[in-house]
Amino acid sequence: MMLDETAKGVFTIAVTPFLPDESLDWDSVDRMVDFYIEKGATGLTILGMMGEAGKLTADESIAVVKRVTARSTVPIVVGVSAPGFAAMKTLSDAAMDLGAAGVMVAPPGSLKTDDQILTYYHNTAEVLGDAPFVLQDFPLVTNVVIPTKVILQIVADCPTCVMLKHEDWPGLEKISTLRAASDAGARRISILCGNGGLYLLEEMLRGADGAMTGFAYPEMMAQVVRAYNGKDLDHARDIFDAYMPMVRYEAQPGLGLAIRKYTLAQRGVIAHDSLRKPGASLSAVSRSEVDALAQRQMARLKTLGL
Repeated sequence: MMLDETAKGVFTIAVTPFLPDESLDWDSVDRMVDFYIEKGATGLTILGMMGEAGKLTADESIAVVKRVTARSTVPIVVGVSAPGFAAMKTLSDAAMDLGAAGVMVAPPGSLKTDDQILTYYHNTAEVLGDAPFVLQDFPLVTNVVIPTKVILQIVADCPTCVMLKHEDWPGLEKISTLRAASDAGARRISILCGNGGLYLLEEMLRGADGAMTGFAYPEMMAQVVRAYNGKDLDHARDIFDAYMPMVRYEAQPGLGLAIRKYTLAQRGVIAHDSLRKPGASLSAVSRSEVDALAQRQMARLKTLGL
């Protein structure tokens, strides 16, 4: 199924499991895909920034796409961001041939003006051909600020841009402005939000269609979206509040992926919490803090019947 403007729900950003020797852990890849879907993912996004995509070889990237698309029963979006268009096209073409639903592209840090951003995404659409793509708006990492008016122009000019991965911070007003524009006649695209779910509930209230982000407890996002769509806002808030201490802890810059992988390993999803170098590792104190948060979270969820 090809990705389109109607996409909604939770596209979980997948980690890339490694063995302690930093080789790919294929058994954990299979187990992880099953886990994410079991916990409510309506799609998966692989080879993103938190998937350590920049640490994989081109052959490894294609191998991961092949393994995940063969295993998954939900649509797969593949991160294909690259310094040059040749590498982007090679991975995008391979991913689509292997059954991916679409690809995701973040802007390179060299873009400084609105015109440069617009030209870049015009070129992206041309290079990717028929492949539907997600515009990743993550200025905290890319250092590229994409104004709302530029996003609207990209959407108007590039029919294959079908989704915004919204990770601006603060960015709630951006969602409201984009939705007001589509209400007034601009082409409406899917908006799925990131930042580890830190603002998921508020983002849904502003008009987002769901989440495209990672968290060691991906069921949180599915549960919040389900409760919100069921018009049970109080329950959505209770769920969100129960997970918030862990969301906050995992959101630490530089340590977030190490925390996420540690928790996924503790949950039996992946065999090892290994990151490829360069990558952070958790101290014994940090691990004990994660464990304490997990225990308190479990107790709170029991009171909610979850």
